[in-house]
Amino acid sequence: MKRISAILAGGLLIFCILFPVCHAATGLKVTKVTIKKLKDSRYQLLVNNKPYIIKGVCYNPVPIGESHDYDFWSDPLQPWIIDGKLMKDMGINTVRFYQVGENPEAVKKVIGDLYSLYGIRTMMGHWLGFWNYPAPFYGDADFRENVKKSVLDMVREYKDEPGILFWVLGNENNYSFSGKLNPWSSAEIDAIEDPVAQISERARVYYSFVNEIAEEIHKIDPNHPVAMGNGEMITLDIAREVAPAVDIVTCLIYRGRSFGNIFKGLKNMFDRPLMLLEFGCDAYNAYTKQEDQDVQAKFLEDQWVQIYKNLAVNKTGEGNCLGGAIFEWTDEWWKNKEHDPDSWSVHDTGSNWSNGAYYFDIKVEGNKNMNEEWFGIVALSPELENGLNKRILRKSYFTLKEFWKKPYDKIKKDKKK
Repeated sequence: MKRISAILAGGLLIFCILFPVCHAATGLKVTKVTIKKLKDSRYQLLVNNKPYIIKGVCYNPVPIGESHDYDFWSDPLQPWIIDGKLMKDMGINTVRFYQVGENPEAVKKVIGDLYSLYGIRTMMGHWLGFWNYPAPFYGDADFRENVKKSVLDMVREYKDEPGILFWVLGNENNYSFSGKLNPWSSAEIDAIEDPVAQISERARVYYSFVNEIAEEIHKIDPNHPVAMGNGEMITLDIAREVAPAVDIVTCLIYRGRSFGNIFKGLKNMFDRPLMLLEFGCDAYNAYTKQEDQDVQAKFLEDQWVQIYKNLAVNKTGEGNCLGGAIFEWTDEWWKNKEHDPDSWSVHDTGSNWSNGAYYFDIKVEGNKNMNEEWFGIVALSPELENGLNKRILRKSYFTLKEFWKKPYDKIKKDKKK
């Protein structure tokens, strides 16, 4: 979480008009993905000309005792086989990966297995060097060239995989503009005296870079849209000016049970379809010091009600939402003390940040209520099954499984309240 072209034809605007392509080596048909703009800036995602609602989840199957650098792509136990079946049974149709692994064949196997066995498509991401050491330098020509090469190599390698849905550039990289997270600058930016103007200039530099990459991706891969990952809506007014090649805006939103003005706000700020790239609720109550599956399930269901209310087919909402990806599939036991290997086998209940929108446990001492090791809709057990940590399905798994079967029944009930 913390790591975290348009063609005008009458009244219809279609992004990335794509055509079916066959992979000569495998005979597999590459997915055709389009974004259609209807009147009043309502958007639909089409996969092979059929509407597609992203019912997604962030997927990073790190076993107990390992950390963020674990190469799950090459795991001989193939956790995605077990997880994929559970996802399909729940109703999930899309996974979000933050970055590809180092072994292309291993990555292709994971993408291929999820799609061929379970019909689950992949949103493939790239950090854009955000977690490089030293910090990213988006104003540096060599740094930009290296990052761009890495992204375009990824696109060339995986663009013909039938399971690919679209590309996601960045995560919360805009949080670096203020200098509080992964700070970077340039001589030109440092010469600006006004701190607010410095932030705006960093935004222009970064989003121009994203636009440059997006334009190159469209040349290489006309079959899949390009999305941009952004923390909240911060500085998207500048992105609107300098990043027209971006097809989808994906936002990471942690506002508790409600997304607030995100749908209308984006329509006014940067008229692109919106996909909620990360959102969720942890399953631990820091105030009562116990697991609370009921609260997590309630928050997630309320969030999905808002997503469905703002799909293109729902006339009462803004109509610019394509779906979302829950953070996250399984708990990550390494997160609270990521530099302490001894803690990776302990399900820590500590926290190092707070968020008042998650009001149920904000009264905890120090208000540190966001428990990053407890966001999974599936818990992990130290007990092993077929060599893997046993998967324990939380209440939110079943709540959303039922919601997705008849989502509009729930929306109608909410209207009557």
